[in-house]
Amino acid sequence: MKSTFANIVSSLPADYADLRFEENRKIRIGYEGKELTEVATTLTSGGHVRVYAHGGKAISSFSDPGKAGPIADATCTSAILVGNSRDKKLRVASAPVITEDFLITPVRDPRTVSLKEKLDLTAHYNDIILQNPHVITTQTMYDEFTSRRIFVNSDGSIIEYELINVGVFGMIVTKKGSVVQRVRFAFGGNTDFSPLLGREEDVRKQITKAVELLDAEPAKAGIFPVVLDPSESGVFIHEAFGHLSEADGLQNNPSFRAKLQLGITLGKPILNVTDDATLPGLPGSYEIDDEGVRGMRTPLITRGVLSGRMHSRETAAEFGEPLSGNMRAVDVQCTPIVRMSNILIEAGDSTFDDMVRSIDNGYYLVGAKGGQTSGDQFTFGAQWGYRIVNGQLGNMVRDINMSGELFSTLQATSMIGDDVRFGERGGCGKGGGGPMQMNRKSGKGSPHIKIDAVTIGGI
Repeated sequence: MKSTFANIVSSLPADYADLRFEENRKIRIGYEGKELTEVATTLTSGGHVRVYAHGGKAISSFSDPGKAGPIADATCTSAILVGNSRDKKLRVASAPVITEDFLITPVRDPRTVSLKEKLDLTAHYNDIILQNPHVITTQTMYDEFTSRRIFVNSDGSIIEYELINVGVFGMIVTKKGSVVQRVRFAFGGNTDFSPLLGREEDVRKQITKAVELLDAEPAKAGIFPVVLDPSESGVFIHEAFGHLSEADGLQNNPSFRAKLQLGITLGKPILNVTDDATLPGLPGSYEIDDEGVRGMRTPLITRGVLSGRMHSRETAAEFGEPLSGNMRAVDVQCTPIVRMSNILIEAGDSTFDDMVRSIDNGYYLVGAKGGQTSGDQFTFGAQWGYRIVNGQLGNMVRDINMSGELFSTLQATSMIGDDVRFGERGGCGKGGGGPMQMNRKSGKGSPHIKIDAVTIGGI
């Protein structure tokens, strides 16, 4: 099949063409409270073709590999028609030719674990949560995605590779009187089934927090200095800055493209931000992207200065910048788009205690709880927090969120911890001009950080 696909793309009258063929399996097991709501195994297979010709681009998907040739021919014809009508011609940056396989051998391969064992494990964690009298319901999910892919292009690359991501995650909902609180839990998130086992104590710690929150006071609204834990700061750098570093989002956005010229100062010299697909065992780690480019380490901010961004071959050509290996698709029907791998704030030299001692009146925010961004504006929730009073941690607070403007917040980041940690479960949603692609393989990491002033939402 590889040689057949390679012959198809090499015979096209195109500037560049590639073809990706996938065989995918998804397994979902879900509980809501005591009820088993989902046990689903989904198999998909098919291919995706991209053709650049005469400065135009066209894409197509197919399910029958026997029809790949006619589909590719039709896609090439479409690309030529588009190119003939474009004033600004599209092109792709040159990339190394790769003829290699990248297959995965986990310590314990989730593909060999029975569905019954996966179901029993999910039920086990769900039962632990339901034993607590303050818990009114749960959401407990087992999620597994495995993919075997072939990639060929007209440059001569012929690659076979695999993706695996497996994890358990969910929500603990507690109630006392009229107060209802929700705390998330998640573990796993890479290629190996083993980290899903023996996590009872981690679940119980989250139950304890969900119960403690029932007696916590709501946060007070205002502008405060804050310390963010690695979970909250990882989501902040991913959502507020990371998406603005994906070049396809800047490609047709002249305002932000002007604001984010390489070499501008975004923060203090202590701030270093990197995207790194090569870190082992993390949700966003991979060896090859869906454009046949090796995953790599890309410095994005170096000593406070914007030093790089994430690219496809097309955007690298347009911006005149190096390839980064960040082009990925979540399934057969999707064209690849530029995605973060493992984005992180690099370690500094401050300690958590140093940060707390430096604040007279502020907050410590713990645990990412979703949020939203719009351009350079952001709002993120925290699962819980603590008052900081006269340099010491005070009472627990609930219903807390932070908001602000990206560029001023980066400038206000004044201390960076020495304790980088990554969340076990990854995930990121992005449309990229097409359907929403929910990518499991996207990691976020950070140490504790101190921000001198953000807007805290509360009462």
